[in-house]
Amino acid sequence: MRITVITKRACLPLIAAGTLLSGCAVRQPTPPLYQWDGYQPQVYEYFKGKTSPQEQIDALEKALQTISAKGKTPPPGFHAHLGMLYASVGKDQQAHQELQAEQQLFPESSTYMDFLLKKSKPQ
Repeated sequence: MRITVITKRACLPLIAAGTLLSGCAVRQPTPPLYQWDGYQPQVYEYFKGKTSPQEQIDALEKALQTISAKGKTPPPGFHAHLGMLYASVGKDQQAHQELQAEQQLFPESSTYMDFLLKKSKPQ
C-alpha cells in the first residue's frame, strides 16, 4: 500500500511538467485580421504636414491595390481617411464612394460615416 502512494506522488511532478511543456508547444501565429501595409506611417506623415493630400491619396491607392492583391482587408479608417482626402481635393464622387465602403466594411462606424456623407454630397 505504501509503495503505491509513493509511486503516485512521484508521478505528480512528471505529470505537471508534461502539462506545462505541452502548454508551451509551438503554435502557428494567428494571422493579422487586417493588412496595414504602411497605413499608419502614411497617416503620420500626412498629419505632420510632410506630404500633400494628393501624395497621400496616391500612396493609399497603391497600398489598397497591394492589400486587395493579397486578398486581405484594409484596416478600420482606411477608406474613411481616403474619402476625406478625396473631399479635400474636390473629388466628391470618390469621397462618397470611399465613405460608403468604410460604412459597409465597418458598420459600427455608421453614425460617423453618415455625418461625413451628409457633408460630402456627390455632384
